[in-house]
Amino acid sequence: MVTDKAGYEHLIMFLTEHLSIFEQPTGEMTTKTIDEVLEETIAEQIINLCMQHTQLEINHRSMIIREVDSIMYDMQEVLSSVLETKATKKQLEFITEISILIKNLFDTAIAELFD
Repeated sequence: MVTDKAGYEHLIMFLTEHLSIFEQPTGEMTTKTIDEVLEETIAEQIINLCMQHTQLEINHRSMIIREVDSIMYDMQEVLSSVLETKATKKQLEFITEISILIKNLFDTAIAELFD
């Protein structure tokens, strides 16, 4: 649905290009780990996605969940060395931006499904 598209490749490249945000964290810390922030922000965006696209059938939702699992795996692999560290505000903002981009990829794929 999205993981085999060019947009997803660009998203992973965007993440890897900004790994410096995670290498030497500075600034105010949050109370959550990077892994928790990643899971929560992506989950929030996928919930929003499903609520906005009421026309999705159960098989579409299942496909989305499988893809999100794959995306989470990829993100956790890229960020594996820092997953258990507390996230900074800047990292939280970046992860939120990534999760919105993931939702946008799904929005586009869903639009193509129903064209």
